[in-house]
Amino acid sequence: MENKSPKELNVETKINDLVQKMVEHQSSGDELLLRLWKRIRTDAEIQTIQDYANMVSITRLGLNDHGPVHMKIVCCNALKMLYILHEAGIQTSLEKEGIGSITDSACAVMIAALLHDSGMTIGRNGHEFYSGIISYSLINSLLKELLPDNKEDMRRTVLRSIAMEGIIGHMGTYPIHSIEAGLIQIADGCDMTKGRARIPLEIPSKPTEGDIHKYSANAIEKVRISQGYECPLKIEIEMTSEVGLFQVEEVLMPKIQSCPAKHLVELYANIKNDEVKRYI
Repeated sequence: MENKSPKELNVETKINDLVQKMVEHQSSGDELLLRLWKRIRTDAEIQTIQDYANMVSITRLGLNDHGPVHMKIVCCNALKMLYILHEAGIQTSLEKEGIGSITDSACAVMIAALLHDSGMTIGRNGHEFYSGIISYSLINSLLKELLPDNKEDMRRTVLRSIAMEGIIGHMGTYPIHSIEAGLIQIADGCDMTKGRARIPLEIPSKPTEGDIHKYSANAIEKVRISQGYECPLKIEIEMTSEVGLFQVEEVLMPKIQSCPAKHLVELYANIKNDEVKRYI
């Protein structure tokens, strides 16, 4: 805990609040999500993977944050969207198919979010597949520890499968088929505010192909996720200049449009003091 930044601890507090809210608002009494969060937030190996992913991303490759703060923001975003959908009476894929509960969906989303960029410890190209390779044994160990009974074999398999789908599919370059994995895609795209680009912009470097991500993210002031008007989910983006449109049009929109949750989302963006434009 002592090695975590104030920003990381702040995001953890938000996740903790969402977890508590989700546990309190479900009728089954299943506390797996709470137990998973308590276990995963203190896992030394996962923390080390997240930290090193950030070192590779920022120091070696000159890209944005892909470390513990980013992965936890993605977790927070995904859980918030899941909670809004649940409150609106929208079922997840596991619920629709009668295979799992909202708790199972939330657990799979949490695991996927907190491990989705672990492949950045190796490099950018194909990192979603490297993330899957790195995460597989970690997910198995976590689930075996939290669900040790042999009668839970199917539940462990389902949670691992959805989490792996979310990890491998988070870039939007390969087809995914569950609402849960779709929320990871969208949640990842929503972490685009200027705080994510702060450290890379402070490091002197020669121009690289990743610069557009840094400068466009630096133009994003706020991203709000809330209940929508026509769709259950509303995403609002406020930016200071047109360079931020790259994040909206080239990063977030393709992720939304290629995922199974696209019909659940309405997307708005505006440059400060200008008219708000609806994109989706």
